Amino acid sequence: MTFEEIYQFFQEPPPIYLNKELAVCYILSVFLRGDSYGTELIERLEQEYSAYRLSDTVLYSALKFLEKQGTITGYWQKVEGRGRPRRMYQIIPEYKTQAQELARLWHEYTTRRDKFV
Repeated sequence: MTFEEIYQFFQEPPPIYLNKELAVCYILSVFLRGDSYGTELIERLEQEYSAYRLSDTVLYSALKFLEKQGTITGYWQKVEGRGRPRRMYQIIPEYKTQAQELARLWHEYTTRRDKFV
């Protein structure tokens, strides 16, 4: 390690990978805007929050958690421009208020964090 590498780290910090808790909040924030599928969730995160990344493992673990909790439901749909049908997810209406609360936590987290980055 050199001092130059340390300066470089702060000039171009590596991406921050979401843990399951953050992933759940992020995913719900997206679903409040409309139905989505796994790959799109990862792509949106990188576009809308360039400092963050989401691994497939954490993503599908979070989706499975949300399904088990009864917060979201999935269905298969052919997506234009994509080969095979995708597993689309949506919030179950009874959980919209809770989803909004968790999405708010996500937005507060990214806002707070961005102040320091």
